[in-house]
Amino acid sequence: MILEWIRFAIAAVLAILGLCSFGSAVLGAYRFGFVLNRMHAAGIGDTAGIFLMIASLAVARGLDMDTLKLIVLVFFLWFTSPVSTHFLGQVEFYTNPLLGRHVKQEDLPEQTGEKQTKGEGDGAD
Repeated sequence: MILEWIRFAIAAVLAILGLCSFGSAVLGAYRFGFVLNRMHAAGIGDTAGIFLMIASLAVARGLDMDTLKLIVLVFFLWFTSPVSTHFLGQVEFYTNPLLGRHVKQEDLPEQTGEKQTKGEGDGAD
């Protein structure tokens, strides 16, 4: 009987921490003005919140096949959520013309209109 109460308390604490993580992600996405900062806050809060909420469900459920399914779900979401956030960040990085005011874009090709080919200008004819 006492072990069930301990398991309930651990699950409740994990669920409350997960809700706090989701709440901070929403607050960060609302408060930040720059889109990449918003994506970072949402991505980190989402990943931590998912882990804490599913860990809460796994602790509340106990050791059985459903817990294994929840663990597999955590790994799936941990691999897909950062990848999708990274792709959205890349789209913003390459398409926003005003991004130069916020970030240093060193790895973009220069926008001079000239195309350089291999061996051009090195004296090899």
